[in-house]
Amino acid sequence: MRRKLKNEPPVISREIMEQAKRAIQLDRPKPMVKCKVCGGDAAPNSSEGLCWVCRRLKISAWRDSDQQISAQE
Repeated sequence: MRRKLKNEPPVISREIMEQAKRAIQLDRPKPMVKCKVCGGDAAPNSSEGLCWVCRRLKISAWRDSDQQISAQE
């Protein structure tokens, strides 16, 4: 059984809803830098211009190379 829709005015006016939507869009930080490796959005705290995934892979690669050097010595 379907309910009949009533033509009631919305609780919040459309004008206020549109203003709220615009305010949310303006508050979101827009990443201006793309990752140099994969082209994704760069992490805001990355000075190298890398996304968080590529930055983490770089750190892991450094650790692996340091372990290989110390094993060879």
